Amino acid sequence: MSGYSRDVRQRVESFCRRFGLRAPILLAPMAGASPPSLSIAVAQAGGLGACGALLMSPEDIMGWSQAVRAAGTDAFQINNWIPGPAPRRDFEREAALRGFLARWGPVATPEATDAVLPSFDAQCEAMLAAHPPVISSIMGLYPAPYVRELEKQDIAWFATVSTVAEARQAEEAGADVLVAQGMEAGGHRGCFDAEAAEAQAVGLVALLPAVVDTVHIPVVATGGIADARGIAAALLLGASAAQIGTGFLRCPEAQIHAAWAAALGACAPEDTVVSRVFSGRAGRSVTTDYVRAATAYGAPDPAPYPIQRALTAPMRRAALREGDLQRMQAWAGQSARLAQTTPAGQLLDRLWLETQRLLSSGWG
Repeated sequence: MSGYSRDVRQRVESFCRRFGLRAPILLAPMAGASPPSLSIAVAQAGGLGACGALLMSPEDIMGWSQAVRAAGTDAFQINNWIPGPAPRRDFEREAALRGFLARWGPVATPEATDAVLPSFDAQCEAMLAAHPPVISSIMGLYPAPYVRELEKQDIAWFATVSTVAEARQAEEAGADVLVAQGMEAGGHRGCFDAEAAEAQAVGLVALLPAVVDTVHIPVVATGGIADARGIAAALLLGASAAQIGTGFLRCPEAQIHAAWAAALGACAPEDTVVSRVFSGRAGRSVTTDYVRAATAYGAPDPAPYPIQRALTAPMRRAALREGDLQRMQAWAGQSARLAQTTPAGQLLDRLWLETQRLLSSGWG
């Protein structure tokens, strides 16, 4: 890594050495889009794989970990959402939403909204049992007893933050590394306060140096990074590594629907939007016909998470069966068009090689 700033080089080398990486590139943990095949490819190329465990049972978490390790790699993180308070039910609103959603596909039954998510405590126990090198959080902070157990078992805690205030809280709570998520990121916003997700939308170029200047632990940059230019910029702004989600989704190992992958390749930054119309929590997706209709004036307000998620589930499943992008939950970051169809391992190799060239070029 000779030829560029000693500060950047030392920061990157220290991070990679600590976590056994050859490149400071992390796969973002994307719930529902984290097949073992993608993490295996990323980890075998020298990066850090990832599992988004939000919707997984303890058995699923163990099975995922075993599948990745069977390929000969242990370089991955397991991520989970910190649960919020139980949603307040508004059955009149839910009835209006079912009426609206009937225009878009199968309708969720009232009983469907009573379904519960997997037990957070059981998931956390399974993550400890899987014993990855990294366990990460989003939407808040792990409770102190769990943090102490992570420390005891020598598992690093990566805490996702979206503001400087959250970064301070996470460092004080014992996080080993912060993942600074810019508002450009695809999928769900990682804000601690779900209601403030849109109001506290800070871009990565502003957020990253502010967080780096505030804390005393390594910071990983994520949100809108999908090529070597983005990685190099993040490292120059003080990050120790870059985390990429949407940029890996078109790789064959990601196994997403072809219509979603094609949409990413044609998606300009302004073709994405943050809304609550799929899950009830703010998330960035492709601006499809359903998203336009559901965010238009006069459309019913989304129900809180996870009620909205349950209400839209039949529509989303039908969209995948029928290949209908306009009803899909097509998460996308603002740099989606930079995503490549190259195999993930080759893509990571190229990204890191090009990043080093950019950092070494100087003023010429």
